[in-house]
Amino acid sequence: MDIARIGIVGSGIMGSGIAEVAATSGFEVVLRSRSLDSAQATVAGMGKSLARQVEKGRREQADADAALARVTATADLADLADCDLVIESIVEDLDLKLELFRALDGIVKADGILATNTSTLPVVEMAVATGRADRVCGVHFFNPAPAMSLVEIVRPLTGSDEVIAAVTSFARSCGKEPVEVADRAGFIVNALLFPYLNNAVKMLENQVATRDDIDTAMKGGCNFPMGPLALLDLVGLDTSVAILDALYAEFHDPNYSPAPRLRRMVSAGHLGRKSGVGFYDYRK
Repeated sequence: MDIARIGIVGSGIMGSGIAEVAATSGFEVVLRSRSLDSAQATVAGMGKSLARQVEKGRREQADADAALARVTATADLADLADCDLVIESIVEDLDLKLELFRALDGIVKADGILATNTSTLPVVEMAVATGRADRVCGVHFFNPAPAMSLVEIVRPLTGSDEVIAAVTSFARSCGKEPVEVADRAGFIVNALLFPYLNNAVKMLENQVATRDDIDTAMKGGCNFPMGPLALLDLVGLDTSVAILDALYAEFHDPNYSPAPRLRRMVSAGHLGRKSGVGFYDYRK
């Protein structure tokens, strides 16, 4: 099937990033947030992002203007009715996602594909909450979506070959490198990444090394662009705990049990870059 019109539900960092990727790749985009002001603010932020790209010579002004013109902001789910593909990118709460998928199933055209950008939650549960389980899958972009090349295409047990082929083609049309993965918690990247991040926090707790030395060692020793503690701040400590909890619930591997310090930092509101303070202080 051909995909031309994309719906994005959620106007946070990931939702806005996916919307920018789709719009700059030539797709019509309907960006839905819970309030019109929030959706419009996200589109305005996208305009600023595109303007910076023009200033740096990465994009022509005409291309930026055309991309922004392809984006429609809305607070009404009904405006997603004619979308070929709707990608959900709301908070990582399964109950909220199930409620949303049930609503979308009653709104989006019968041959439309419903996808989730979840990084850990079971896609099949969202699929069977609808009357089109064969047309539901995972399309997991990484943060920041405009810069990161990978997209995990998650096939639930109910997913059809046609749908997986269509969303894989969509990802390639966005200039991304799609990989297909089975519907298991963490998929590929997070299942491998989060034990590493979690163990870095445990290492800090056990005073094996300082924050700066842990991050410096992993950058210099493994040629990683960012140390694990700085990366946790970028991801968000609340998001990281939610991912680890989901991984532990499925596999019961101690490496997935969140380090106590992570939970205490979340309780204190120290969530990383989004709150201004995490393992590092971003308020300066």
